[in-house]
Amino acid sequence: MTINMAGAISFHAGLPLNLTKPHQCFYSKFLQRLRNGIRCSNSKDTPKILKFVVSGATEILRLFSSFNKNELYEALPEQAYESYATCLDDVMIILKSDYENAYFVTGNFTSGIYAEDCIFEDPTIKFSGTELYSRNLKLLVPFFDHPSISLQSITKVLNGETESVKASWRLRTYLNLPWRPLISIDGTTVYDLDDRFRIVKHVESWSVSPLEAIGQIFTRSSI
Repeated sequence: MTINMAGAISFHAGLPLNLTKPHQCFYSKFLQRLRNGIRCSNSKDTPKILKFVVSGATEILRLFSSFNKNELYEALPEQAYESYATCLDDVMIILKSDYENAYFVTGNFTSGIYAEDCIFEDPTIKFSGTELYSRNLKLLVPFFDHPSISLQSITKVLNGETESVKASWRLRTYLNLPWRPLISIDGTTVYDLDDRFRIVKHVESWSVSPLEAIGQIFTRSSI
């Protein structure tokens, strides 16, 4: 969990929580225009406009979050900074623990196994900095309603001299918006390590397209 939780959730975070029906119609029309713009693109990569929207929404959330910085860090403490890994197996054990803590949707993860300038990337956004990643996660937490993330598998990946860990997961959460949309995404995260067994790259991929993920935000749930 961009943000980094999922970039799709980062997009909804810039929206006010008390949207009226006219506002919902406005955002639905905006999404349709976004779809039309994407259809006109020949690129197989995530369209730049979508990345721009997600980045902008994340910045808006930082500005208008109902929590101040101190409250966020008091309410959602991270795992001890002193937690370091000395081998690939250590990294896997710590990551399993972080998934048990549902770090994508709680913001509670072991920052000590990440390089300070770790690169975080998903289909909609890319940035560097473990502290920024932590802030992004914690800003999203108040918007989740009955969230869960389950670890499906976790494996070692050896690619030449590069060692990595690949985790497959399933995210499911309602959002605290008037129409209570359901976000349901299967995905994988690849954690690339340096020679000190610190995570230097955290890359997510999803089972749905970025547009489909954002479309879930505008879909009323059956509950």
